[in-house]
Amino acid sequence: MALQNDRYTYRVTWSEDDSEYVGLCAEFPSLSWLASTPEAALKGIRKLVADIVKDMDTNRETIPEPIACRHYSGKFMVRVLPDVHRNLAIQAAESGISLNRIVSFKLSQ
Repeated sequence: MALQNDRYTYRVTWSEDDSEYVGLCAEFPSLSWLASTPEAALKGIRKLVADIVKDMDTNRETIPEPIACRHYSGKFMVRVLPDVHRNLAIQAAESGISLNRIVSFKLSQ
C-alpha cells in the first residue's frame, strides 16, 4: 500500500552489479528495491517506504520530511581552497558581477 500523500523523492536506475533496476528514495538512503523493470522498482520502493513510514509512525519515531516540502533560505556556507576562492573572485571581477552571482551561476549549470 503506497502512501496517500507520498511526496518523497524517488529515483530508478540500472544496477550493473545486480543486473536489475534499483528503486531509491533520497529521504531514506538505506532503502532500495530491485526489480526487472523500472516500473516495478518504483512500485517496490514506494511500498517499502510506505511500510517503513507506517512502522515509524506506530513506534512514534521521527519520520523524515519530504525534500519537496522543506523550505530553503537560498543561503549556505561552503569552504573552498584559497586558490579556488581567488580564481572565482578574479572571474567575478572580470565579468563585472559579484562573487556570489558567479558561484551561483556555476552551481546551477
